[in-house]
Amino acid sequence: MTMLRWILLLAITGGLLFAPNLLEPMLSPLAPAGGPVLYNRATLSSLTGSHLMLVVMAMVPSTIIGLTLAVLVSRPAGAEFLPLSRTIANIGQTFPPVAVLALSVPLLGFGSLPTILALFLYGLLPIFENTLAGLRGVPGAVALSARAVGMTPGQVLAQVELPIAMPLILEGIRISTVIALSTATIGSTVAARSLGEVIIAGLTSNNLAFIVQGGVLTGCIAVLIYDLFGLLIAFAKHRAGIETGDQL
Repeated sequence: MTMLRWILLLAITGGLLFAPNLLEPMLSPLAPAGGPVLYNRATLSSLTGSHLMLVVMAMVPSTIIGLTLAVLVSRPAGAEFLPLSRTIANIGQTFPPVAVLALSVPLLGFGSLPTILALFLYGLLPIFENTLAGLRGVPGAVALSARAVGMTPGQVLAQVELPIAMPLILEGIRISTVIALSTATIGSTVAARSLGEVIIAGLTSNNLAFIVQGGVLTGCIAVLIYDLFGLLIAFAKHRAGIETGDQL
């Protein structure tokens, strides 16, 4: 069933990106009479590339900062900073992305930067909380055994704690990435190039064919990335089980 879903999603995504003319007969009933069926102000492939770049540029710093804060407060020396770190991670959830865009445009101007900032802030909390939960879930006996064989605190973190916590960490990154991928569409309201450009064009011209192209493509990519992270999580669980057994 999963393989069939992947084949279907890849076929739809590939068709929209590289052979939209093949899908024109199916989309034409959704277009207004005499109006264009396929979005032609830019190629869907170029907009998809820009869309994914927005997500990457937001998720990389979000992952680094969320992971770093979680590691810091999980150490005895940094435990007192947990409330502050949690407040920082919650900033993005306090303000919806639309509000962040509205507040940041006067400072950063129109374009990609306000969107990247909104996605970055919105992605912090899941990564931070999942990393913290993963590190706290490492069995004390495993960490103790690692220290007993002479590992330094840095080695225990890198070779024992992070590998065991990795499935939960990846789950947090997956949640943030899928949210960012969907939310990035609103970046087009502040002139960021994304698939939201197609959706907005459809809304303003009452062209359902445009809306379907942008929405379906965004949804298909989101599901594919979600499933891809699922494979990474399964691999991390398998590897963590082997390494935990080795440490014991």
